[in-house]
Amino acid sequence: MQKSLTLSPIKYIEGELNLPGSKSISNRVLLLSAISKGNTVIKNLLYSDDVKYMLKALSQLGVSCYWDSNKSECIIEGLSGSFCIEKKITLYLGNAGTAMRPLLAALSIGNNKVLLTGDERMQERPIHHLVESLRIGGADIIYLNNLEYPPIYVRGGFTGGKIFVDGTISSQFLSSLLMIAPLAKLDTTIVVKGVLVSKPYIDLTINLMKTFGISVNIIDNYKYFYVEGNQMYISPKKYLVESDMSSATYFLAAAAIKGKSIKINGIKKNSIQGDIKFVDVLKKMGVSIFWKKNSLICIKNNLSGITIDCNHIPDAAMTIAMLGLFADDFVYIKNIYNWRVKETDRLYAMTTELKKIGARVQEGRDFIIVYPVKKFLHATINTYNDHRIAMCFSLIALSGTSVTLLNPKCVNKTFPSFFEKFYSICHF
Repeated sequence: MQKSLTLSPIKYIEGELNLPGSKSISNRVLLLSAISKGNTVIKNLLYSDDVKYMLKALSQLGVSCYWDSNKSECIIEGLSGSFCIEKKITLYLGNAGTAMRPLLAALSIGNNKVLLTGDERMQERPIHHLVESLRIGGADIIYLNNLEYPPIYVRGGFTGGKIFVDGTISSQFLSSLLMIAPLAKLDTTIVVKGVLVSKPYIDLTINLMKTFGISVNIIDNYKYFYVEGNQMYISPKKYLVESDMSSATYFLAAAAIKGKSIKINGIKKNSIQGDIKFVDVLKKMGVSIFWKKNSLICIKNNLSGITIDCNHIPDAAMTIAMLGLFADDFVYIKNIYNWRVKETDRLYAMTTELKKIGARVQEGRDFIIVYPVKKFLHATINTYNDHRIAMCFSLIALSGTSVTLLNPKCVNKTFPSFFEKFYSICHF
């Protein structure tokens, strides 16, 4: 395995790209397809570590999943309802939060005997907010090692009813509850406690549920959600996964920093992905954006500093932080506490590694301020086995200074071909 990768200084960025499918959409569509009536042909499914974990888990749960001969389409044969695992099995999910959280919820319906576990970091990522909500609805869930963290053993029992969920840590908890609520015996009302984070991901979940024939009533501005029980998901037969907008942010940022022109295909102005809002942030910072029918073009112009609440786009916020190094004034990103419970503590990691390349950075409990750099330093960047750290710090090569990334293979989590795509638009 390649232990490090050094990126040489890049003169400018220019080219056209097709990007892999969205991770958030891919794993949600896989689960919904699995519990639907009918078969679903999924096009542009992301083929990355997180999706492989979901596919393997679904196979272990009795779902027939297979690729066509060109690996361009994935076919899922739906179960027409919830899982039923009578003989105890173990699902290993690595560090895939988009697999762990929804599968825990889905296995809380009916009668099951399933142990859910993951890698070392997954066993440090809190899941008790979701567990508590599922238990309110009758789920039988046991922590095996440490209270509040995986590994966990789930035996079903969830029937719905009035459920409370903490909305302040991860939107994946609410998304997971919403996706399984239609299969519960009772109608479900979900009450959100606190301020809901990453709201666009909830919209994405509800949009996908609608595609599979289920409607959700949103009440009082995302405070309450009502879902009828005893329903069945119906396969749309075919589903095209949008290109991953979170992945697109790195190439758009590269163009904003040193781009003649970048065209990214497979992205629509009305995308269901929350990170489409990154394009609006670029515009506010002075970057030129042009929309085509199913693509957008980004051209370097000015790059101004910005103060912004990024609670709604926490992944894209990391890319915005990198833009602060190249802007004419500081970038102040607020309301991003949930960075601390991602693949690593991203507030700590970003602050630590940015200082290595000569940046002045302020880190708070839920904010980061990144100041423009006068003189970039070559540094060896610890990626913390976090795909987004690796992709963000690739942008340092646009400074005129090389950068070395440890464990570059961590991008396999969501974007195995990242460096190949990045090099395709780099001019040295």
